[in-house]
Amino acid sequence: MKKIREYFRNTSLSTKIRISYLLLVIPLVLLLIVYIYMMQSSSRKYSEMISSAVLAGDFSLDFKKDFDYETYLVIVGNKTMEESDLNKMIDDADDIVDGLIKITEEGENLTRLKSVKKYLENLRKYESRIEKNLAAEDEYDANLEIWENDVQIVTDLIKEEIFRYVFYEIRDMQEQKAEMDLFYRRAMTGSIAALVVLTIMVIAFSVYLPKSFTRPITDLVDVTDRISKGDLGARSVNDSKDEVGVLSKSMNQMIEKINELLSQITKEQIRIREAELELLQSQINPHFLYNTLDTIIWLAEGGDQKRVVDMVKSLSAFFRTSLSRGRDIIPIREELLHAKSYLEIQQFRYQDILEYEIDVPDEFGEYTIPKITIQPLVENALYHGIKNKRGGGMITIRATQQDDDIVISVTDNGIGMTPERLSEVTEGLTGGTHFDNAIYGLYNVNERIKLKFGEKYGITLHSVYNEGSTCNILLPMQP
Repeated sequence: MKKIREYFRNTSLSTKIRISYLLLVIPLVLLLIVYIYMMQSSSRKYSEMISSAVLAGDFSLDFKKDFDYETYLVIVGNKTMEESDLNKMIDDADDIVDGLIKITEEGENLTRLKSVKKYLENLRKYESRIEKNLAAEDEYDANLEIWENDVQIVTDLIKEEIFRYVFYEIRDMQEQKAEMDLFYRRAMTGSIAALVVLTIMVIAFSVYLPKSFTRPITDLVDVTDRISKGDLGARSVNDSKDEVGVLSKSMNQMIEKINELLSQITKEQIRIREAELELLQSQINPHFLYNTLDTIIWLAEGGDQKRVVDMVKSLSAFFRTSLSRGRDIIPIREELLHAKSYLEIQQFRYQDILEYEIDVPDEFGEYTIPKITIQPLVENALYHGIKNKRGGGMITIRATQQDDDIVISVTDNGIGMTPERLSEVTEGLTGGTHFDNAIYGLYNVNERIKLKFGEKYGITLHSVYNEGSTCNILLPMQP
């Protein structure tokens, strides 16, 4: 076997094609043998079906004779109703009729079987009447009349209907068998003729086709070799309609797609870096810094040194986390510190309307998150939720485990969003048509998470107008 595999592996493509054609003939011959066997098997099955119909005829004769005699024995007192097999005989006959109904197509024979079902039900009624008469002990003549005028007539009808059923079934099956036999003979003749023609064609193709196969394949090999060496400008010039031509066209399309993907990847990397830079710069915007410094000056002039120190510490921690020594991925613990610093600074400015709570278990602290993910959501909750609602507001940051992932939620009890606005923002998260500055920060966060961890992850929004909003961040539990 090893020598055969070695020979076939080292032989030419033309020889392989010839061997393949010869191997094609062998399965066809086996298929023809199986086909002949199936025809013979089908013919045998039809014969068995006819035999089954004959057995049904025997059943009708036996049933009438046995049932009439068993009923007579009960009437004359040789057997009690409990000792007799009348119920069993009717049940067995009913089961056989049900089986025949399942395999009988719509038509007169099916009507006959349904009539037999009704006759069997009548026999049950007659049996019940006989049993009641026997209990009265003086109804012998009445029972004999039922047996002669009812039971025997109904069993005759059952016998007649079953005979007709068997007759028409046998007739139909014989007609079908004759048609199938004719079909099988024609199919066998056609198969043999097709096999002869196919064998001649295979022999002819094994001589003339190999060259037409090997030439375009050789050209295709040359193109793939150039591509493997980095020449993405190589193209196949084969424009035929056969399989090799289709393969050549597909390869050209693949090369074009590779070039497009390389260009897209380059642009995507540039876009990612620009988005990260914009997101970072948005956190160090002049207005935020100006307002914070202005608040510090106001506190210093008022002599509130402790609050000045606290606010400077929070501002220092905020910018320290924003820079994070150039890291893009940081522990959740540091990201929460960044969000907390931001909230502390804003609480100095909006102390009358802003409260916050951070409830994240310590065990989540060492898992990682893209830098500046939570703070933009907190800012969004403050400026678009809390500030737009009269009275004070609460921003809550929580985290829970969901299977092998973490869900960090930023919730506010601010003004919330109408269903229409929520739909716009949700569409904007995917880069849809509804896209404004208010959505851009959320979109940036969502894109960075998906680019880092995959399409499964990102942010989702839930909001009820006049009640508040919740933004959930789904992240993998990666240390």
